[in-house]
Amino acid sequence: MGWTWRRKSRRRIAHITIDGPISGPTRERVLKALKEVEEREFPALLLRIDSPGGTVGDSQEIHSALLRVKEKGCHIVASFGNVSASGGVYVGVAAEKIVANPGTITGSIGVILRGNNLSKLLERIGIRFETVKSGTYKDILSPDRPLTEEERQLLQSLIDSSYDQFVNAVAEGRQLSCEEVRKFSDGRVFSGAQAHELGLVDELGDEEHARKLAAKIADLDEAAAKLVPLGRQKKRLAGFLPGSKILAKLSELLNLELANSGQVLWLFRP
Repeated sequence: MGWTWRRKSRRRIAHITIDGPISGPTRERVLKALKEVEEREFPALLLRIDSPGGTVGDSQEIHSALLRVKEKGCHIVASFGNVSASGGVYVGVAAEKIVANPGTITGSIGVILRGNNLSKLLERIGIRFETVKSGTYKDILSPDRPLTEEERQLLQSLIDSSYDQFVNAVAEGRQLSCEEVRKFSDGRVFSGAQAHELGLVDELGDEEHARKLAAKIADLDEAAAKLVPLGRQKKRLAGFLPGSKILAKLSELLNLELANSGQVLWLFRP
């Protein structure tokens, strides 16, 4: 039974979608799907990315898992949708080929860390925090006071390290020098057409174009090679109500903002 299952998979293309901010739930879902890609020995994987990015660690774990799948002989093609920026790019550069729509919003290669300085507001309403800490920097980015210059330098060093990791991954994945990548890695965004000129993507086209490319490089019949969806998000009953998708997106972005305040992010913030 298992042998027949794998044999059928060898004539098909696995299909995984990353839709929305990259965080813990996305990582768990995608890693589980990638494990299935390995077990069923798919010859190719079409990775659809429509994401503004997200947390650094989760993006790196998906990127690493994609590299492992690729090392085992699975050809990976990434298809960039409406937006594939920041952490979305980091994940995408693990693919063998990248296809983007001419109007895809991509790029935003860089790092961001934000905290909330509420000290004046707290003072106005008469709230004070009493802090007991074990070290000088233990309450760094605390909302009840501004950063000191030493703390700002410390955090900048952290950001610079994360930025270097990002640049190195893009350079390696796209076979560019770090110097070339740094020229356009200042947080700016590009259209898919501009990204193609920079070497950030290989071809311009839609998801069907990416499917055919995946079939071609895996030596499969382009017409017969079907997509097998893996790791799909579970739909809730509320998802069928009018406007629910928009509300879900807004809720997802708000949760990411609140849950990851003070964390280093690879995230495009329009």
